Parts: sequence; structure tokens; C-alpha cells
Amino acid sequence: MSDGSSRQRLAGRVFLLLLLATLAGCSTWFGPPPLTPAQDPDLNVMPVEPPPEPASEPQISAPVAASAPREAPERKRVAPKPVYHPPPKPQPAPPPPPVKPAPPPPLISTRTLAAGDTHGVLDARVQRPDGKVIGRAIDLIVDAAGKPREMLVNLAGFLGIGDRKMRFPWRDFRFDPKQRTAPITLSIGPNEAPAAASAKAKEKAAGKPAAAGANDAHLLGVIDATTERGNGERVGRVVDVLIDSHGEPQAAVVDVGGLLHERRSIAADWSALRFVAKDDALTLQMDLSDAQVNAAPPYVPNQPVRAVAPAATDTAASAGHPIR
Repeated sequence: MSDGSSRQRLAGRVFLLLLLATLAGCSTWFGPPPLTPAQDPDLNVMPVEPPPEPASEPQISAPVAASAPREAPERKRVAPKPVYHPPPKPQPAPPPPPVKPAPPPPLISTRTLAAGDTHGVLDARVQRPDGKVIGRAIDLIVDAAGKPREMLVNLAGFLGIGDRKMRFPWRDFRFDPKQRTAPITLSIGPNEAPAAASAKAKEKAAGKPAAAGANDAHLLGVIDATTERGNGERVGRVVDVLIDSHGEPQAAVVDVGGLLHERRSIAADWSALRFVAKDDALTLQMDLSDAQVNAAPPYVPNQPVRAVAPAATDTAASAGHPIR
């Protein structure tokens, strides 16, 4: 009976403990919620901020030790196969540059005669040394070498009455192209008649009285002479001769106009003229073809003159005849 009551008391105690534990848990689960700061003034307490944490130093990561590469298993080396490269195709040679045709050779060469350095012979006034005009020049007489020998002067009479044509030695003249009124001066004495001076000069030159005219076999009057080529073809007619201050002929003004061509004049360089003996007389020949005559610039009085000659060779060019 005592054992049974002891077991009953022990079981009651265990049950009581279980009941208390159950009641304590129920008070936590089913109790009133906690008060908020708005419901309880005592709970309004400023929160305490935690102290700032010290700046942490940048952590430097330690270099990771490179892992040692694994040794690849040795492979058997295979010799590379030869690669076939086809030979390069031959490139065609570039075509040669086009050859420019050579310019045609020049037809003529010219040189410029200043208007103040030359003057025409025809109709130029002739004066005495004292300035008195005694006549006009009408012709230039040359020898077979083209050298001036005499000048034919028309000595003036009174109102055209008593005019006389007389020849004077070339050396007795002085020339000044700048004196346009009377560019030629005859050197005679103050009271000496021009006719007497002409006769005296001829006697002195020949040793006896001379009456030969301008048509002597060894002389040629250039003005109004016909110019022709070596084959006898006519070129034109000389209408004037241009001389410089030293009395040297520089060019012959040739009228090259014809019935079928426009009338015009050109200045043929004195070097382009040849004086050839033909039929017991001197003839004037000019080495200019029709093409060269057509290419020659025209002659304009009182303007710079371009004396024309055949295309100059090296010798002629070096002598002062530039090709243009």
C-alpha cells in the first residue's frame, strides 16, 4: 500500500510540473504585446550611435604564387610538309611613253633693228656740212661683195628745174639716223659745187675722168633692182635700203606683193642677199623661199624693224641672228 501511494504522489508531481511549464509558455504566447515609446514616455530615450569604426587600411592581397605549369607530355615532332609556291607570273613591261613629235624646224631667223639706229636711203635729204640741203639720195651702188661704193644723189635745182643726178663716193658721206630732217651729210668744201666735188672724187679714184654709170658690169644700183632666186624665179623688188650710223647696210626693203597676192614689204637681212654676175652684169639674188617670205613679218616705216633671213645655222646664230 505504501508503494502504490508513492507512485501516485510521484506521478502527481510530474503532472504538476508539466502543467506549470505549459502555463508559463502560454503567458509568453498569449500575453499582451510590449508597449511602444508613444504609449510609454519612459521609453523615449535617444539611441546611442555606435562610435565610428577606424578606417581600415587597404588590404593588399598577397601575390598568388603562380602555379608551376604542368609539364605537357612530350609529343613526337613531325616534320612540316613542304608548301608549294607557284612561280610569279611575269609582269608585262610597261608601254614606252609616247614620243612627242619633234617641232618643225624654224623657217626664218630675225633680228630687230631699232628705229633710231637705222634709216632708209631712198629720198633721204642730203645736206652740206653747214646744214644746207642740196638734194636727196635716190640709189645705193654696191660691188659684187655687197659693199657700198657710191651713192646716187638728185641735186636740187630751182623749183625742180635743173635737177641733176650725180654719183658721189660712199666715203664722202656721213650718216646720222637721229637727224630725221637730213640724216646724210656730204663732205664738200664751203664754196665747192656738188657737181665739181663729184667729178673730182671720180678722177681721184680712177686716175682719170670717169663717166661710168650705175649699170657698170662690176657695180649694181640696189634700189629698184629685181630680186630673184638661184633658179631665176622672181621674189620681189627692192624699194629701199636701211643703213646704220656707220654707213653699213643692214637690210633691203623688198616689195613681195604680186598680182595674186596682197601687196606688202619685208625687210630682208643684208646677209640674205647675194650679188651674182650674170650676163655681164650683177644681179641680186635672195635666199628666201615662198614659205619663208610668207612667214616674214611685214616692214612698217618708223617702227622697229625685224630683218629676216633663212633659218640660222649655229654659225649665223653665234653671229647675232637669234632664231624666233
